[in-house]
Amino acid sequence: MSLAMALPLHISSSSSSSSPNQPLSNKRIAFTTPLTYATRLTHLLKLQRSIPLHSPTILIQPSLQTKASLAFYLQTSHLQPFSAIAFTSRNGIAAFSESLSQTPTPPLPETGPTFTISALGKDADLLDRSFISKLCRNPTRIRVLVPPIATPISLAESLGAGAGRQVLCPCPLVVDLEEPPVIPEFLLALRSGGWIPVRVPAYETRWAGPRCGEALWKEEVVDAVVFTSTAEVEGLLKSLREMGFGWGEVRERWPGMVAAAHGPVTAAGAERLGVGVDVMSRRFGSFDGVVEALAAKWGRERSDSD
Repeated sequence: MSLAMALPLHISSSSSSSSPNQPLSNKRIAFTTPLTYATRLTHLLKLQRSIPLHSPTILIQPSLQTKASLAFYLQTSHLQPFSAIAFTSRNGIAAFSESLSQTPTPPLPETGPTFTISALGKDADLLDRSFISKLCRNPTRIRVLVPPIATPISLAESLGAGAGRQVLCPCPLVVDLEEPPVIPEFLLALRSGGWIPVRVPAYETRWAGPRCGEALWKEEVVDAVVFTSTAEVEGLLKSLREMGFGWGEVRERWPGMVAAAHGPVTAAGAERLGVGVDVMSRRFGSFDGVVEALAAKWGRERSDSD
């Protein structure tokens, strides 16, 4: 059984009562995030008294190849030429941290120029004291950079002029899916800024399989579907095609359903794949933004109907 099918689709809400001040109350909100993100989004939806429906369409997991790739760069002789590490996802940080835990000594020497580690939005919370101590025994050598906008392009801009320096980029290895343009565009932006980016596969992003959308399709009522990455959209569409359906049939099945995207990168990817987005989070450093965007939409509709 795949991991996608191992988690029950329906997660009951923390309360069945409705509140006029909570537009998401009793709304049935599906989301296609992998298991690694499900707990965070489920918690936020339960706080709003909605009914979370988790239907993951991609799997995030390490492999022997990705573990070996990270282990190679965590040797002091291989990491020392770098000036920075740029993380574009929480999964990349987690995989890197796990490899650090298995490294006998911190790979960065205590002396040397400032070394930058960077991440997007709430992901930067993982770049804590524990992470830094595993990377280098001298924490004053490490600078943590969080761009003002939680996008890879903003991260590349925030790193500034590279001046021919190397930056290590732990990225996903995409399997059974088309790689979205976000990572290639990020690497291109780094090169344009004078950096020499070195991409290392830190984990696999893999399609959850032909049946990953089956449980969602069987739901009688879905008020919203939340996408947090382009790969999730493609994964759902591939599963629907396996069952003989398309996005048009989804709209017909749940005509009032809202398609929500976690930020402009996901929204652009969804639109490119033919999935029209009704709600887009503009505060996308964390999942709070997409939940707030849904609440704002249904709150306005409730006010208009009063």
